[in-house]
Amino acid sequence: MEVTLVKKCFIFLLSLCLIAGLAGCGGTSEKAANTDGKLKVAVSFDAMREFVQAVGGDKVSIIEIIPDGTEPHEFQPTAKRMKLLHDANVFVMQGLGMEPWAEAMIKAADNPKLVVVEAGTGVSAITNTDEDEIKEHGQYDPHAWLSPSCAQIEVQNIADGLAKADPKNAGYYQANAKAYKEQLQALQNEYTQKFSALPHKDFVTGHAAFAYLCRDFGLEQKSVESVFAAGEPTTNQMKELVDYCRDNHVKTIFSEELVSPKTSETLAREVGAKVQPIHTMESSEGGATYLDRMKENLQRIYESLQ
Repeated sequence: MEVTLVKKCFIFLLSLCLIAGLAGCGGTSEKAANTDGKLKVAVSFDAMREFVQAVGGDKVSIIEIIPDGTEPHEFQPTAKRMKLLHDANVFVMQGLGMEPWAEAMIKAADNPKLVVVEAGTGVSAITNTDEDEIKEHGQYDPHAWLSPSCAQIEVQNIADGLAKADPKNAGYYQANAKAYKEQLQALQNEYTQKFSALPHKDFVTGHAAFAYLCRDFGLEQKSVESVFAAGEPTTNQMKELVDYCRDNHVKTIFSEELVSPKTSETLAREVGAKVQPIHTMESSEGGATYLDRMKENLQRIYESLQ
């Protein structure tokens, strides 16, 4: 079956599911019941929540579509999750193919006042090269939020979207966005200087989520799994990774919270390396902020390359 036909079938079924779910609401909604005056913002996953909170401050009430602890690439929306868009003023998503279900969900929500923000709009997108991934997920690597420079673009897009939905507080959103972007830029400046002084630029991670971060700092990732954390490496791919780690004296293999560490642990044992966590900000991971986790990522990568 062609991918486009599969997508159309998915959209149709999703629409039916949401229509049925809304019919059982009895005509009441969280939007109507919301009397605190805050802008009701639905977000796809944790990094979007962080950016919205930084920009929206105490003017917004945030709901996550993807439940915390769920791998976004594997998420399938339920009727209960889909209702959240029907009740929202704004929906913030990453875009670039990160939320393949979003188009159908927005259409089925039947919410003409919903302001949709694709945070990744305007980012210089990195193109996928794997034909199977392009067929299944689209032509772009979606992980732009893991780059401090791209994150600044995303924060500005979010500020513009919140201002559109809530013009009376536009100045507040823009001021918050400016302050947050300055923090992101300061972090980028600090580690641009640190990484530039290192002779080695390659690090090894569980899944290939850090291409945008690598572009920011002149680094290169070697990964156990693909951009979409799908499948396991072949015997030949694993041998190449083992040889690479041995030849380059790699002592750290990074692993993400929502991706199985099994293959990373196997690789680490084979080459005598340690496994260390690295954050993708797809889940809250204990409540640390985006800036704290990004700095921790950069510092751990920096230390692994020394």
